[in-house]
Amino acid sequence: MSETMKPPVVILCGGRGTRLRERTESVPKALVEIGGRPILWHVVQIYAAQGFDRFLLATGYMGEAVKEFAAGERWPEGVQVECVDTGLDTPTGGRVEALAERLAGGTFCVTYADGVADVDLEALLDFHAGHGAHATVTVVRPNLQWGVAELDGDEVAGFVEKPRSEHWINGGFLCFEPEALDYLDPESVLEREPLERLAAEGQLRAYRHEGFWDCMDTYKDAVVLNDLWSAGRAPWRIWDAASVDAS
Repeated sequence: MSETMKPPVVILCGGRGTRLRERTESVPKALVEIGGRPILWHVVQIYAAQGFDRFLLATGYMGEAVKEFAAGERWPEGVQVECVDTGLDTPTGGRVEALAERLAGGTFCVTYADGVADVDLEALLDFHAGHGAHATVTVVRPNLQWGVAELDGDEVAGFVEKPRSEHWINGGFLCFEPEALDYLDPESVLEREPLERLAAEGQLRAYRHEGFWDCMDTYKDAVVLNDLWSAGRAPWRIWDAASVDAS
């Protein structure tokens, strides 16, 4: 896909982040910091580093704080970041549906404000364009939070510390065609009925991402991501650190 024709990106920023209550009582989840920068900033940079320049932030809970951050941030040259209030308690699919008029012109991307990865977005777009279905979801196999016992009958043969899951899950970084908007309504939870219906009708494909992925769902997740950043081992930092991180 042409470097100058990247689709717009919707970032879902409206959630309350109840499992991050230690941080989200004073700031929205999207503004919880990783390495001194809101995680939302990291998500935008992942896309911007790969040529995306149009971002719609679907806000809700503490949306004014997100809007203030977006307006005051020095984004990479050419990047446009617009906040749209999609309602305080609107579910994820309803937030995308609220932006339907802005998204009806062609392919668009959707992701969450709390997930980071070293995903190859050009390859994702090529995969999406090549299969002809209405939607693509990037699927990942996260590391489990617990060690796993290996059993031989009743005998414990050993333990594996936090192995990678054998199952694929929704990792965000989705691509849609305008036809997918017909599967949404104001009360839609994107991950439920819309994606389930798309799958049932053969209109959903999975792009397998084998690299790094993590989601800041809890305070513990935030600590892990901050530790990776502090140690200089943040795989999602695919941008030019010298020019971006210092801005």
